[in-house]
Amino acid sequence: MTHGRTYLDCNASETLRAAARSATLAALDVVGNASSVHAEGRRARGIVETARETIAALVGARPVEVVFTSGATEANNAIIAAGWHELAVAAIEHPSVLAPAEASGTSLTRLGAGADGVVAARQFERWAALPAQTGGRRLAALHLANNETGVLQPVAEVAELAAANGFHLHVDAVQGPGRLAVDFSLSGIGSMSLSAHKMGGPKGIGALLLREGVELSAFIKGGGQERRRRAGTENIAAIAGFGAAAAAVAADAAAAQRMAALRDRLERELLALTPDAVVIGAGSARLCNTTSVALPGLVAETLVIQMDLAGIAVAAGAACSSGKVGASHVLAAMGLPPEIARGAIRVSFGHASTEANVTAFIAQWARIAAGRTGKSTGPRDAAPAQRQGAGRQRQEVV
Repeated sequence: MTHGRTYLDCNASETLRAAARSATLAALDVVGNASSVHAEGRRARGIVETARETIAALVGARPVEVVFTSGATEANNAIIAAGWHELAVAAIEHPSVLAPAEASGTSLTRLGAGADGVVAARQFERWAALPAQTGGRRLAALHLANNETGVLQPVAEVAELAAANGFHLHVDAVQGPGRLAVDFSLSGIGSMSLSAHKMGGPKGIGALLLREGVELSAFIKGGGQERRRRAGTENIAAIAGFGAAAAAVAADAAAAQRMAALRDRLERELLALTPDAVVIGAGSARLCNTTSVALPGLVAETLVIQMDLAGIAVAAGAACSSGKVGASHVLAAMGLPPEIARGAIRVSFGHASTEANVTAFIAQWARIAAGRTGKSTGPRDAAPAQRQGAGRQRQEVV
């Protein structure tokens, strides 16, 4: 964390855990290639496989089901490009799911979200009941929790539907570890993506969890690594840090409770200061660490800049979209009024967050609120989203 600053953007990237940093640095001194059979190579292989086992244990997977990637974006792209005949994705998914799905040329169904931020399981049920197209290989994607609002999605229900109806369910679970239980062993989940830096590990390393028996041809060719699914010399140092972060998450059973207390205090105090503020998804089950809030009369970019100048890091939308002008696709899919959607910022706590961070945020929030002009009289009810089809390859189940 930058000295003297308050970092509250942990959904974009968690602060690096001390154990992950130490493991990464130590692994940089390992000489061998993990594919070599000599002692140096076996030492490198040991680091990879120990990390694989630790990560698998954290999320209820088997080590053989863990495929290391450069991150969740690669994992999401790899599974979506695996030769499906039909895709169904939630409209509030991360762009690393939406973009490859839209570019795939495959029949695509986008499933809408309610004003509460939840994609109803019945939409997947209705999609599954539609006549299958030629070949019948169907993939549905639903993330565990939304990265912008923190709203939890009905993954367990959809997994049951997947098991009963024979479609493959892919779950982007990057926001889960350290904040809520993640269980890949649920019947019906076919694949899952993870990212190390979202749980306090190094950047540039992630994993695709792939159920044994699921067919997936090599998505990087030219070597036998990762059971011939992803060729290339393993990033030993990053993998070591990933494993250490997973171990630290597993050992910190009280983390979620600590973060929930910080989030609840922040929401309580900011609503006391500005009763017209809108906490998005407040009525839904959410990640313990996430608040998405809009202050009528201000736009998100202004709030982010004012906070940054005061030494506080928060976000407007997803980090992958920073610098882009326009409302969040997530909030648009929820049907929120434009004046709310364009003003929403995200505050997200992490394992190193403190009460002092909340105090700093609230003090700056009070200063910003005091300087507002054109104060709103209060939040409006969320209006239904306006939805349109996007051509022959697009349909929507609502």
